[in-house]
Order: sequence, then C-alpha cells, then structure tokens
Amino acid sequence: MSAIRNKVQLIGNVGNDPEIKTLESGRKLAHLTIATNEIYRNDKGEKVEQTEWHRITAWGKTAEIIEKYVVKGKEIAVEGKLTHRSYDDKNGEKRYITEVVINEILLLSK
Repeated sequence: MSAIRNKVQLIGNVGNDPEIKTLESGRKLAHLTIATNEIYRNDKGEKVEQTEWHRITAWGKTAEIIEKYVVKGKEIAVEGKLTHRSYDDKNGEKRYITEVVINEILLLSK
C-alpha cells in the first residue's frame, strides 16, 4: 500500500434536526447525529439488532445542503474522515469527542 487514508463511509438515519451555525465569516457549520443498524445472530441463534450513533460535522457547501434538505429521520450516506478533539467543559473537566467530518453527502430518502 502506497498510502493509508483516514476514510469513513456511513449510511444511516438522522437522529435529530441538524444544528446549523453561521460563523462571522459567513461560512456554515452543521452538526448532526446519524444512527446505523446492524442485525446479526448471537451464539444462541437469536436475532440481535445493534444501533450505533455517530456524531457528524460538515462545513461550507456541505453544511448548506444539510441545512436545506436534511431533517430528523432522513436516510443519508456520508463520506469523510474520523477526527478526535477535546475541550474543557464549564466545570473545568476535559471532555473528548470523536466525530466524522464529512465532505460528501448523498440524500437517500424522499
């Protein structure tokens, strides 16, 4: 392999209406969550459904598309990179966030 890339592709349903911010520069920022589901059979042969929630961040034109077309429950496909960051909360405790910063979105449901 000549290059290893940080690439994430997810298809899921939007958990809540996206949170959109417009920065002083006029650039848009979108935050949302999507749920992905996996169904499998456990050792006993029972069907198990597991839901994972993913924090999604989008900037610029992608955030504008999200603002215009994405609502809670909509099925979307996203592509981006996995990122980790930290911040200090209002109590001074360090908090860590893992999120997918997307650069592409595909609207799947009507």
